[in-house]
Amino acid sequence: MMALVWLVLTVVYWVAGVVLALIVGYLLLLTGAALFARRTTPLRAQPTTRFVIMIPAHNEERLLPDLLTNLNQLNYPRDLYSIHVVADNCTDRTAAVATAHGAIAYERFDQVLRGKGYALEWLLHQIWARNEPHDAVVILDADSVVSPNFLRVMDARLARGERVIQAYYAVRQPEGAWSAGIRAVALIVLHYLRPLGRMVLGGSTGLKGNGMVFAADILRRYRWTASLTEDIEYHMTLILAGERAMFAPDAVVWAEMPDSLRAAQSQNERWERGRLEMVRRYVPQLLREGLRRHSFLLIDAAIEQLIPPFSVVTGMSVLVALIAIVLREPAALALTGFIIGGQVVYVLSGLLLVRAPWSIYRSLLFTPFFLGWKLWLYIRLLLGVKPRDWIRTARNRAQRP
Repeated sequence: MMALVWLVLTVVYWVAGVVLALIVGYLLLLTGAALFARRTTPLRAQPTTRFVIMIPAHNEERLLPDLLTNLNQLNYPRDLYSIHVVADNCTDRTAAVATAHGAIAYERFDQVLRGKGYALEWLLHQIWARNEPHDAVVILDADSVVSPNFLRVMDARLARGERVIQAYYAVRQPEGAWSAGIRAVALIVLHYLRPLGRMVLGGSTGLKGNGMVFAADILRRYRWTASLTEDIEYHMTLILAGERAMFAPDAVVWAEMPDSLRAAQSQNERWERGRLEMVRRYVPQLLREGLRRHSFLLIDAAIEQLIPPFSVVTGMSVLVALIAIVLREPAALALTGFIIGGQVVYVLSGLLLVRAPWSIYRSLLFTPFFLGWKLWLYIRLLLGVKPRDWIRTARNRAQRP
C-alpha cells in the first residue's frame, strides 16, 4: 500500500511540476524581455488626432464626476476630443451628472440586452449617427481616471501607425485595503510586466476592457462584441485578422477596485467564467492558425489564455512543494526551487519596474487569504454559479455618501 501511495505522489508531482515549470519558464521569458522594453513614447510637438471618448456607465453618479473632471484637464487641445457617456439602465442621476460636466449624455433602457458590451455597441452607433469627425475612439470605465498625458501618448502612437493600443490599467489607491493591494500586484504583472515583454518578442498586449484606443476604421471594420468578455473576444477577432494590440506603458488608467473580497466576488466570477469560455472557443483556433502561419503572435495569444490565474499557479506550487518535501528526492526539490524562485523573481521584477510603494509589498502578506478566497470562487464556478448580467461591483469610494 505504501509503495502505491508513493508511486501516486511521484506521478502527481512530476506531472504537476513539469506543467508549472513550463508556465514559470514562460513567465520568466516575458520578464527578461520586459527588461529591454522601451517604456516612454516620444511625443509630437503638435498633436492632431481627433478622439471620441466612450464611457459606459451604470449608476455611476458618484464616481463619474472624478473621471469627467480629469478628462477636462488633460494635456491635450480641448477641441480635438469629445466625451460621450451612455447611462445604461440607470436609476440615478448619471446622465444629468454627465451633462453637467460637459459630456454628451445618452440614456439607454433595455432590460433584455443588458451589459457593458451592449451599452458600448449601442453608444458607438449613436456616435456614428452624429457624423462627428474623429480619427480614434477611446473606451474608459466610469470609475477611472487617466494620466494627464494619456491622449498625447495615444496621438503619437497612432501617428506612427499603431491602430489598436492598450494603456497600462492599474489600481487606483491600492494602499486603501489589503485586497486592493493584492489586486494591484496581480495587475502589475498581468497588465504591465507581461505586455512589456510581449512588445519585445513581437506579441500582442491584449485588451483589458479599460484604457483601450482604436483607430476609427478598426471599429467600423470589426463589429464590437456584446459578450460577457467583450474585450478578450474582440482581441481574438483582431489578431486572427492580422491586427496587433500595442502597449503604451506611459499612458495610465487607474480604476477603483472593491475594498473587500466579498465585494469583488461577482466581478471575479464573471471574469473567470468568461476566460474559461474564451479558452474553449479560441485556443484551438489560435494554435491551429499560429502553426499554419508560423505566427508567434497567435501562439502567444493561445498560451496567454491557457496560463491559469497567478493565484492558481501559486496554489499549485504550494501543493507540489509539500509533495516534494515528502518525497525528499533531490531532483524534485531542485525543480520546486525553480518553480517557487521563478515566481518570486517574476513578481518582484514587476513591482520594481513600476516602482511600487511599500504598501504593495506589505499586501503580499495576505496572499494565503486571497488564495483561499480564489479557491472558493472556482468551486462556485464548478458548481454552476455563473452570473451573466452586468452587475455593478461595489467600489470603496462609491460607497461614501
